[in-house]
Amino acid sequence: MRTRAVVTAGSVSAGVVWIGLLSLLLPADPGSIAGDLLLDLNTQSFPYPFTIQNLMWIVFFVAAGELVIRHLASVGEQDQLRLNLLPEDDETVLRRQDIGPIYRRVRQSDPGGRYWMQRLLTSVMLQFQSSGSINQVNAIFNSSMDLYQHETELRYNVLRYLVWLIPTLGFIGTVIGIAFALRSAGVLFAGIDPGGNMTELGPQMMTSLTGELGVAFYTTLLALLQSAMIMLVMHVVQGREEGALNRVGQYCLKNLVNRLYERRS
Repeated sequence: MRTRAVVTAGSVSAGVVWIGLLSLLLPADPGSIAGDLLLDLNTQSFPYPFTIQNLMWIVFFVAAGELVIRHLASVGEQDQLRLNLLPEDDETVLRRQDIGPIYRRVRQSDPGGRYWMQRLLTSVMLQFQSSGSINQVNAIFNSSMDLYQHETELRYNVLRYLVWLIPTLGFIGTVIGIAFALRSAGVLFAGIDPGGNMTELGPQMMTSLTGELGVAFYTTLLALLQSAMIMLVMHVVQGREEGALNRVGQYCLKNLVNRLYERRS
């Protein structure tokens, strides 16, 4: 939780810095496509910098921070496989009296129970120590792997919500932009300028109306691009984390479960 709070705060700060840099680099001219697409610099709907695009950038960087957390978690899980907590030769057989030293070594490597491998090994060894039954060990191994797979899915709930939130904000921005453009359209067809005076503003106001509609659709375009990038990286990171869990299961099965010797009367 502490790491997530730090990463989230850093992500928000990075988003604010990114918005500030774009604000300095991009021109605020009415014809600037980049300024309208990325930041909505010429907004008439919101007081800058409180625009839909800037809010989407903040959410985008928060989602990127979540991806960093998940990437670090998968790296940490894979690093546990290098601790060589179990015998890895082709001859060792483990009996009940051999489990004690291995159990203490596993517990010392992860006192807080943070990693899948130590949690899985602890569960399997405790079951074997208490029952001495290989069948019960296999049952606890399979159920633990299912639970860890479900746990992995739950870890991505916040990230999935953020991926859904970004295009939703884009659609909201588009709806608001269309609403403001339609309000201007009423002025256009009435032939009345914003001051209430009758005038010939047709061509000029048509240009303004199409420009407002273009800016309205920029929010959805930017949201779809951001969502696509986050979704791509999320699938890569989730695949690595699930791959780490799979390797942990294989390691435990090969070097512990398959080595256990059940003494039969």
